[in-house]
Amino acid sequence: MRKPSGLGVWARTNVLDRDQLAELAETVEHFGYQTLWYPESLSYEALVVAGYLLSNTQDLIVASGIANIYARDAVTAAQGYDSLNRLYGGRFVLGLGVSHIPLVEGARGHSYGKPVTTMRQYLRDMVSAQIDPTIKFDDRAIVLAALGPKMLELASVSAKGALPYCVTPDHTAEARKVMGPEAWLCVEQKICLTEDEGVARAVQREQMAPYMTMNNYRNNWFRLGFTEEEVTGKASTRFLDAMVVWGNEEVIQDCIDAHFKAGADQVVIQAFRPDGGLGPDLAALNAFSPNG
Repeated sequence: MRKPSGLGVWARTNVLDRDQLAELAETVEHFGYQTLWYPESLSYEALVVAGYLLSNTQDLIVASGIANIYARDAVTAAQGYDSLNRLYGGRFVLGLGVSHIPLVEGARGHSYGKPVTTMRQYLRDMVSAQIDPTIKFDDRAIVLAALGPKMLELASVSAKGALPYCVTPDHTAEARKVMGPEAWLCVEQKICLTEDEGVARAVQREQMAPYMTMNNYRNNWFRLGFTEEEVTGKASTRFLDAMVVWGNEEVIQDCIDAHFKAGADQVVIQAFRPDGGLGPDLAALNAFSPNG
């Protein structure tokens, strides 16, 4: 599979029904985005929804962003990757992550291991999995949810690369330094296409609230120079503006370009609707459409 490039889309598939999912996939492909990334929480199972999105498109790459390694063992992950790529012409990228303690211990009843150690062993187990040779891929397109330097390094040596989430162009530059020039670096960036500051602030606070309780993200924001006060409660405007870029097309494009200049191969936009509605903002996806 070729290295991801240009613009991709990250969308919350868990808030959409089957018809809306099909429409989303078709729209993203129609607009010319190379890749559609989607999450795994406790809604649609990650590999099942990948198959559905792939079945409703012709050329679009579909990527889990991110599948929880505690949701399936390494053999099943390898089997799922190989199955989807055999059935859909090599259009699936498997994004893997260690998730967060509440979603692992609280929701699934597993013990949350040391992130890098656990991921390293999981990837080794995928490589050694005895998959049916009629479907097996020896070279799999796997990327990791990586924020800190150790996970980024693992992503560069044991996977194709990384999908950092809730980050800034400064983080993108640091990630590229750690990972080197060849690793895939796909960077998620939240946007809200509105010039109404009050609307933007409401969207920012609603969308960032869940992440602000998760230590994995908080620790990375501290590394980026944000303070405890800035990422707690209602959060600072400096922090919110870095996480969810708002304004006109030029302002948002400047942020996208900053990620590319910092070393991103692909910038994955997550476009929030200014009215707070569910699903991505199709007006924003149209505005930044690679097809013009």
